[in-house]
Amino acid sequence: MIELKTTLNKEIHKKLAIDLFNHTWDLIEKTDRSELDDETMMNSAHASRFHWGLVGTPLHFARGEWQISRVYSLLGRAEPALFHAKKSLELCLNNNLGNFDLGFAYEALARAYATMGDMMQRDENMKLAKLSAEQVQKENDKVWLLKNVNTVISLSLPKWE
Repeated sequence: MIELKTTLNKEIHKKLAIDLFNHTWDLIEKTDRSELDDETMMNSAHASRFHWGLVGTPLHFARGEWQISRVYSLLGRAEPALFHAKKSLELCLNNNLGNFDLGFAYEALARAYATMGDMMQRDENMKLAKLSAEQVQKENDKVWLLKNVNTVISLSLPKWE
């Protein structure tokens, strides 16, 4: 966690982190995003991660980095997508966050490499994501992870069912 002199209490930072994460996800799923929506999506993902940096745990940090990577992949910006995917993976590995989040970190790496056009790295990270998914105990979590991994090649988004 980072230290910041602020008059906001921890509950406000937590609420902002959650609300901004959810707002980012709404924009990710929006099919007719404008240029302003894209900019807002990018900024809200970073803002959510910032607030989690004040009050969250390594799990929040990893998921925030994952979301930022997803946003940059959607925007076709491979270099920052890869940077944040690597940060997510590092947080997962250094903090033993479990196979669900580890699988998503590999999914983010695969998506970033796909955005970059590096299909060999894309395929290797998709394989690692699928191996992680095999170890996920909750069936719903496993299915959701695999749905995300299976959209990497098309650089599309999975549908909630």
